[in-house]
Amino acid sequence: MCRIRPFVLLVLLAALLAAPSSAAFRRQQTHSKAVRPDNNELAHRGFNELYNEEYDAAIGDFEKLQAEYPNDPFPANYLSAALIFKELSRIGALDSEAYSGNNFMDAKSRKPLDLAAQKRIYALLARAESLSNARLQSNPNDTDALYARGVARGFRSTYQGMAEKAWLAGVRSALAARRDHERVLEIDPAYIDAKMTVGIHNYIIGSLNWAGRAAVALIGVTGNKQKGLQYLREVSRVQGPSSVDASMALALFLRREQKYSEALELVRGVSHRYPHNFLLAVEYAHLLNAAGHGREAIAEYRAILERSREGKYSIPHPETASWGLGVSLRGQREFAEAAEAFDQIPHCCRDVEPAVIDRSLLASGQMYDTLGRRDVARARYRQAVEGGRDNDYTAAARKYLRRPYKFSE
Repeated sequence: MCRIRPFVLLVLLAALLAAPSSAAFRRQQTHSKAVRPDNNELAHRGFNELYNEEYDAAIGDFEKLQAEYPNDPFPANYLSAALIFKELSRIGALDSEAYSGNNFMDAKSRKPLDLAAQKRIYALLARAESLSNARLQSNPNDTDALYARGVARGFRSTYQGMAEKAWLAGVRSALAARRDHERVLEIDPAYIDAKMTVGIHNYIIGSLNWAGRAAVALIGVTGNKQKGLQYLREVSRVQGPSSVDASMALALFLRREQKYSEALELVRGVSHRYPHNFLLAVEYAHLLNAAGHGREAIAEYRAILERSREGKYSIPHPETASWGLGVSLRGQREFAEAAEAFDQIPHCCRDVEPAVIDRSLLASGQMYDTLGRRDVARARYRQAVEGGRDNDYTAAARKYLRRPYKFSE
């Protein structure tokens, strides 16, 4: 089972950015002109900042937008998005290392939640739902209002799951988002952006085994993998923020289907579009390695580390790139270089997660054992054990202190 990446959890919890593309807008018949990036420069700039992980700038622009359009649910959702992603980044929930183990659903956040931010997020989501409901009372078929309400519910799902670890509540909110967007498509099949949530759910549920599909069918939820992929492709081809989310979701699923060529093209395109986003850049390198392009992945990781040193990313995580580099070098049997990459992780930046340090020490020790340098390997294992932490990595380090690690493909 592949490691879960930061954007993967966003995708699985239906973390949409709620901005219908211009193509969808042209097909819509609405009673008011909702504020979107294609018709508002401030919204356009805010999304560009958000996708480049420039959270404070995005929050400032979306605050101005909401003040200018207080009765439109879309700006409230935009501001919620920026606040949620800033908070998830602050507590380490967007770091891929947070999802590298099997206990990520129970793991505590690295930092406590900001209760003021939490209160504001929930107030904004309630505001977006309230504005949407008011419009739906006068017109139950208002597709913009249905879409905005579904987006607010999707964001609530994201925050509940990733920040609060309230997974059951998050699933309920995600299903409510799907129902809203299915209703949008019933009214107007040309409302392309609504296909993203529905497509994600269709693929995930369609990928369950027979027992899993039967269980969710009891609550009236069904899925179809091919329909899910088709919907996501449709959204990804339309310019706009929703196309970015759809592209990343589609890339995730294509990777699962081992359709690497299409997945690489999608991730490369989004990463080039938002060059200051570290997570997108490193995900492209991860995907290269998974696709069997180890040499290209090594070059990409090294380029990411160089760009991190040059300050090219808004929020760099060089420890993540160093880990990917070490794994790729190990796959190419360049064990000395892999050990060097793993050795960089505890010292590459401040505030490296302790479990990440333990994992890097273990991996480094394994490489030195493979090279026949038992004394250095034992030193790395002892460093992990002497940290006083109790996890899978330190348990493995104790084992390899007793007997050398043996490399196998």
